[in-house]
Amino acid sequence: MTENTTMAGWVCQEFYIDHDSIPLHVKLDVPEKVLSGEAHDGGKCPLVIVQHGFTGDMEERHIVGVSRALNEIGFATLRTELYGHGKSGGDFCNHTLFKWCSEMVTVVDYARNLEFVSDLYLCGHSQGGLLVMLVGALERDRVRALIALSPAARIPEGARWGMLLGNHFNPTKIPDEIVMEDGKKLSGNYVRVAQMIHVEQAIDAFRKSVLIIHGDADETVPIRDALDAAERYSDAKMVVIPGDTHCYDYHLDQVISELKGYMAQFS
Repeated sequence: MTENTTMAGWVCQEFYIDHDSIPLHVKLDVPEKVLSGEAHDGGKCPLVIVQHGFTGDMEERHIVGVSRALNEIGFATLRTELYGHGKSGGDFCNHTLFKWCSEMVTVVDYARNLEFVSDLYLCGHSQGGLLVMLVGALERDRVRALIALSPAARIPEGARWGMLLGNHFNPTKIPDEIVMEDGKKLSGNYVRVAQMIHVEQAIDAFRKSVLIIHGDADETVPIRDALDAAERYSDAKMVVIPGDTHCYDYHLDQVISELKGYMAQFS
C-alpha cells in the first residue's frame, strides 16, 4: 500500500517492496513536476538509493539530511530499510550481508523500472556504505556512481580475524551468537557470511566514479579503511571531515556540502 504526502514541490511515497515474501520498507521522494510530466527533460529524473547502516533506519539524522540534500539539487531519492531493520521484515539477529545484497539487487530492479528514472546512484552509510561497494560491483553496468559514507569495509576482514563489534572469537569455531554491548544478539551466521566476502574484488570490479566521506574522529570504523578503499578504486574522491564522528554528529553540514558539490557533475 502506498501513502502519498506532498512537501514543497515534492511527492513523498511510503510503501513496501516485496523480496521473497520479506517486505522492505522504503520512502520515495520525487519532484511533482516529474510525475506530472512538466519537467523540461521529458519527465526524467536521476535517482539515488540511500541506505542506512548496521542497527540503523531511514529516519536517522544523517540519512534524512543526505536524502534532503540530494532532493535540493534535483535528485529523487529512495530510502530503504533492509532485513531486520526499521519497519522491514525479518529479525535483526538473522540478517546477513548476503541477505542485504540480495535485497538491494531487488531494490535496484524496482528503481530501474520506474518510468521517470534517468540514471541510478547508490549511497550508503557504515554497513550500508559497505553494501553499496558490494552491490556497486554487481550492478556496475546499471549504476552511474557510488557514495560511501563512513563505509564499514573492515567487517569481512574482521570476521576472518575473529573480531566483530568488539567481540573476539575463534574464527574457525564461530559462536552461535554474538552479543552486542546494548544486549542485541546477532547470529553466528552473520560472521560465516562475512568471512566469505572480499571487498577488494568488489572495489576492483567498479571502474566508475566513487565518493567516500569519513570523519577522522570516527571511533566505530577506522578512517584508514576508507583511505585504503579510496586508494584502491580507479576513480575515487576521498573527503575527510576533521573532528567528526561515525554519524557526523558535528559537521553534517560539511558532508552535505561535499555531497552536493560532487553530485553537481551528474545533474
